[in-house]
Amino acid sequence: MASLLVIQGADQGKRFEFRSGPVALGRDNSNAVQLHDNEVSRRHAELRLDPKGYRLVDLGSSNGTFVNDQRIDRTVLRSGDRVQVGETVLVFQGDPVIQRDLTARVDLLARSPDDRSAILRSIPSGEGSRVLQAPDVAAGWLRERLMPLSVMYRATQAISNILDIDALSPQILDLVFESIAADRGAILLKDDSGQLVPKAVRWREAARPDERMTISRTIVDYVLDQGEGVITTDAAGDKRFSPAQSIVDYQIREAICVPIQGRHTTLGVLYADIQAGPAYGVMVNAPAKGAPRNHFTQDQLMLMVAIGHQAGLAIENTQFYNDKIQAERLAAVGQTIATLSHHIKNILQGIRSGSYLIDLGLNEKDEAIVRRGWTIVEKNQTRIYNLVMDMLSFSKDREPALETADLNETVGEVVELMQPRGEELGVGLEFHPGENLSRVLIDPEGIHRAVLNIVTNAIDACEGAPDAKVTLTTTWDELRSLARIAISDNGPGIDEADIPSIFQIFASTKGSSGTGLGLPVSQKIIREHGGKISVQSQPGQGATFLIDLPMSRGVDSKTAAEGLTMTE
Repeated sequence: MASLLVIQGADQGKRFEFRSGPVALGRDNSNAVQLHDNEVSRRHAELRLDPKGYRLVDLGSSNGTFVNDQRIDRTVLRSGDRVQVGETVLVFQGDPVIQRDLTARVDLLARSPDDRSAILRSIPSGEGSRVLQAPDVAAGWLRERLMPLSVMYRATQAISNILDIDALSPQILDLVFESIAADRGAILLKDDSGQLVPKAVRWREAARPDERMTISRTIVDYVLDQGEGVITTDAAGDKRFSPAQSIVDYQIREAICVPIQGRHTTLGVLYADIQAGPAYGVMVNAPAKGAPRNHFTQDQLMLMVAIGHQAGLAIENTQFYNDKIQAERLAAVGQTIATLSHHIKNILQGIRSGSYLIDLGLNEKDEAIVRRGWTIVEKNQTRIYNLVMDMLSFSKDREPALETADLNETVGEVVELMQPRGEELGVGLEFHPGENLSRVLIDPEGIHRAVLNIVTNAIDACEGAPDAKVTLTTTWDELRSLARIAISDNGPGIDEADIPSIFQIFASTKGSSGTGLGLPVSQKIIREHGGKISVQSQPGQGATFLIDLPMSRGVDSKTAAEGLTMTE
């Protein structure tokens, strides 16, 4: 499937896809590619499919059709071509062509004693990168050829993993100063309004307190408009520029300026200059300290253009990554709001029902109705409290407030708290405290909440089962210095396909009655203790959750253990 992606103009971000031709392009709503651009004709151009691919044909438009900045009447488009109509710029992406007939001709021979292939020489993979990082280890013609290649290699290594443009720009300037004998350098990038803004500036020598860097707007505009890198000694004497400005007026002996070119747009410029008077610096074939500086060369200009293009790709990748992170954050916020709104709505409906019964009982002076209504309100108040506490527990990292506590007492409080709910649903609760369990170092409040969430799920899972029962057991593993809490139920068990998702936030098997926060919160609290939760379950045979709490914490509790182990 071929497509046109709008990268500039009123329809920026839109993608138009098509499988066949002709495809009309213009301002009228009858066009398959309708553009909201007053500079575009009603029927501006047309894409026609022929054996060579898609051919773009101008339909006698008022302002013309341009492909890669060249005005055309008709031309065959190739993937990556930039199409400009009016103020709108689109990128063409053609159907991928896979030469299957050629790939089918490749045969990989099996190992055989008859294979007489012999390896004559070998070089470790790390040796190539070492030579590129330090080309001085080579000699003669190889060293000369490796110098510019080394700069590009280090440019790729230095900036490919930086995800902050403010940190990326100084790295690019460092590479420029290593590559050419410049006195000063600057990176200027376009902001959201298209205005150039300095992102990084550097002097080779310490700048004077009152010294400012003045860059010729004439040169910068030429580089941006033409997409060309330039070397100039005097803008006023160069026929490419208007005589409005002269770099000589600012004591600049020579200047070099190249575009920072992304995939489809120019993001800004990379600028460097040599000031009048002697200077010195480190570069390939640089003069000795204090000697007059050589002029910029054509090779250095080509190297600067390459660095500018590499920088443009890195900046675009950084922008794309940040946009992706932002989109993921917004999607997560949207999902959270939608899910919480659903649960809060259900809770409010319960409170409203209880309030109605209370109002009815007061009007009729019937205490039984009032008590029934208050029971509903009280139950939903508990649901609100639990929801808020789970959100607080899950939303921020915290170090557990460790203290010496009786684990049996902490777990026993959970059993005592949940006993009424178990009786209400016909589920028995049993607790078998470990006899040899000494006092342990835990956050009692955190462990209470983690166990409470799992027990609540276990009771709900057992509801309606014959002889429904939830059993809690605590044990001490002397050999591993480990306290274990086991929570077992005889409910329907957990389907194997559901086990990987039970600890995911908002994943709930309870329908509208569950928030999907209980198990993720329990997992997080146990991780903060350096422990782990493991699950043993088979359909029809109930489930057992095992909480292991290590008492020796030589490892950071945040990274000490895996959060979830699944066993059968």
